Amino acid sequence: MRGTNRVEGLWSSWFLNSDEYMGNLAADREWLSPVSRYPHSTTPTSVDTHNSDSARTSVLFVCLGNICRSPLAEGIFNHLVREAGLDDRFDIDSAGTGAWHEGERPDARAAMVATKHGVELGSRARQITSDDLDRFDYVIAMDRENLRNVSRMVDSSDSDAEVHLLREFDEEEGDEVPDPYYGGASGFETVYEMLHRSCQTLLERLKAA
Repeated sequence: MRGTNRVEGLWSSWFLNSDEYMGNLAADREWLSPVSRYPHSTTPTSVDTHNSDSARTSVLFVCLGNICRSPLAEGIFNHLVREAGLDDRFDIDSAGTGAWHEGERPDARAAMVATKHGVELGSRARQITSDDLDRFDYVIAMDRENLRNVSRMVDSSDSDAEVHLLREFDEEEGDEVPDPYYGGASGFETVYEMLHRSCQTLLERLKAA
């Protein structure tokens, strides 16, 4: 359910203006800070289940439109959690910083690569809200642009959510999960492999926390 507070209203109206949003992203690309500069982001080795009063850990995966990368990450993480028999320990969801695809199912190419690997994608696209920052322990962004925007939302709230880049947890060298939307099917396979590696390590870190 979407909140109605002033912070969310400001962010929602800004994100919904796609021309302004994409222009700002392009303009800001030159000065984006390293992940370690974000006050709500910690290194992979310091992941902490800070809501220790709850037996469940909540994880939200975030990309731009919530039809390619983040629903794949959600599906993969769900799959790994089920394989590990940890369904009762995690709440998992995904969202986008933009609302252009709200209500849509994941991109057909994302669904195809997920099916190939036995992963189910049952979500529909939605936009991240301020309520999410209260509901989720961890907000995991696919790239630095989305990381920056989510971090701004956290800074404007009283949330204790930790914000991370997903590939902080990738054992192979890398920084961002590239957006495969404008490419072919092979790009989705490459993204799947990045997501799977990163989600495996993320799960291991959260299990050990």
